[in-house]
Formats: sequence, structure tokens, C-alpha cells
Amino acid sequence: MYATNVRSLKKNPSEALRHAEQEPVLVMKGNEPNALIFNLKTSLGDINEQLKPALAASLFKDRVLSLGAAAQISGLSLSEFIDHLTQLDIDVVVADKQTGKEMETLDTWLS
Repeated sequence: MYATNVRSLKKNPSEALRHAEQEPVLVMKGNEPNALIFNLKTSLGDINEQLKPALAASLFKDRVLSLGAAAQISGLSLSEFIDHLTQLDIDVVVADKQTGKEMETLDTWLS
């Protein structure tokens, strides 16, 4: 799935439309998925299969699904799904309160 942001879409809408002939185009607003563009000549069955990765990525980003569950829903292998998330600029690992403490402990061990 091709992803673009609103600014790029405004500058060159033809590029998004060209991509939409092959696959759905995900429009990002900031770091959030905002809209999908797809070619009307595409069959609904094809659209359904192409939207699975987008839906899975959105559910993973919102922490509704784990990485493995989202990959399974997407229909992609785990490594393909991670690549898909990277293209969408979605972090696979998110730091939490414990991460800082773990990094300090690791630094201590490595010193």
C-alpha cells in the first residue's frame, strides 16, 4: 500500500491517483491515517484484500492488537508487516516508563 501525506497530495495529486490504479493509497495527516484513495475500477474483492494491511496497521498503532495479531489479520508475514509499518512511519516498539530504567541498567552492565 502506498502512503502519502496531505502536503504531498496537495502538491501532486496525480502521483497518488497513479498509485491508486495499482493499490489503495493511504493519506496520512500528521502521523495518523486519515483517508484512503482507491480506483473505482478495482473489484471489491481486491479492495478488501488490499485494505487488510491498512486496517491491521491502524489497529496495531492504536494498540488494539498485538504485532502478531495485526500481522495475521493483514495477511502478510510478520517481517512483511513490520516493513509495512515502517513505510507508514508507525513505531513497532514504543518506549514506556520502564524503558528508561532498563536502559540505565543495561548501561551499568555494559560499563
